[in-house]
Amino acid sequence: MSAATTTIRLRHLAQINPGTPAFDRLNDDDELTFLPMEAVWPGSRLDVSQRRTKKAVTTGYTRFQDGDVLVPKITPTFEAGRSVLIQGLLGGVGAGTTELHVVRPGRKIDPRFLLHVVTTHTFLKLGKAEMYGVAGQQRVPDDFLRNLPVSLPPLEEQRRIADFLDGETARIDRMTAATTAQLSLIRERESVAFTESVVRAGGPRLEALTPEDHADWPAMPLNRVLRQLTNGYVGPTRDLFVDEGTPYLQSLHVKNGEIDFARRPYYVSPKWAAERPRIRLGLEDILIVQTGAIGEVAIVGEDFVGASCHALLIARTDRDCLHPRFLWHALRSHWGRHALLREQTGALHPHLEAGNVRFMKFPVPSLRIQERVVAGTEAIARDARTIRAALGRRMSLQAERRQALITAAVTGQFDVSTASGRNMTEGVSV
Repeated sequence: MSAATTTIRLRHLAQINPGTPAFDRLNDDDELTFLPMEAVWPGSRLDVSQRRTKKAVTTGYTRFQDGDVLVPKITPTFEAGRSVLIQGLLGGVGAGTTELHVVRPGRKIDPRFLLHVVTTHTFLKLGKAEMYGVAGQQRVPDDFLRNLPVSLPPLEEQRRIADFLDGETARIDRMTAATTAQLSLIRERESVAFTESVVRAGGPRLEALTPEDHADWPAMPLNRVLRQLTNGYVGPTRDLFVDEGTPYLQSLHVKNGEIDFARRPYYVSPKWAAERPRIRLGLEDILIVQTGAIGEVAIVGEDFVGASCHALLIARTDRDCLHPRFLWHALRSHWGRHALLREQTGALHPHLEAGNVRFMKFPVPSLRIQERVVAGTEAIARDARTIRAALGRRMSLQAERRQALITAAVTGQFDVSTASGRNMTEGVSV
């Protein structure tokens, strides 16, 4: 960083969570851009397509305008570095999730340079240390942003740094997008694995997996082959969570046929869990998402035996006639997902009810055929897991290189006017 660099608190360079007069000037029926947290992603993944009227977001939402930098405040979105410089809002104004800090840059700091500042490894590490709240719901306070020391070069150098990083991070982002596309293809391969195993096992093809079209596999209501189908916990959760204890699974943890607890872990006290044995999870219980990502399913492994859950159906098979892993693979196939989607109810808030799923017709071959199907499906799944692990490592490396490059440029570890981003990110293309 040049000799002219000065260190200034962010509150002297930008407004933190300011008012938005442009929002106040709108009429109640005027439309504006709406940003839920799932739409907040850096780069081309930012989704500004959703709309709401002013009267629908007057209370309980964060307001912002073009040129603001939005910083997620809640874990794990904050740690993922999902801050964005917002542009392209309808009428230049937007509203969205309350889990965002709004940073409005002043004249002394380039907005793009500010965005890179709040994406550095140093910023994310310091912010994580300042978080408060219970596990799974920790947030970064706005005082952390107000008091953040920023090493500020002259505006001209800020813009050079921003230009350099915009170009280099875009290049890394393109590689990451390509890796993401490969992951999607691998997941698609897994989703058809059940069908291919069925064909090899001598059963009907996918299009014949309906009660009317196959005679070899008897179709029967699921309640005939389940030992139990029950709802997870349905009470209030406001004061339920603790920092450590028994895992508490929710619909957000069920993704791509598996349990992903690391993305946002929640825990309840062991005593609370022990008092509710009906929702205590057992080995190879099948979890079915009831709201949101309806159709997602997962199977309980050893890591989550004894856990509790919310907004999930718990299916326990009668092992004398239905292999739990056969049910898992069947429900996560294209056929299974569409079968579950057909059972959803509620126009405004679609959801699955246990009563509907309980009577859903399901093809049940002999246990011998089920075991053959499971073996064939899981052979494909093992290969897919190996490839996904390699792609996951590649994405992690790309993310590390991206953040290291931003941190090095913003903190002045090299001169961007002479540096080669391609050399700085050597090894990203794995």
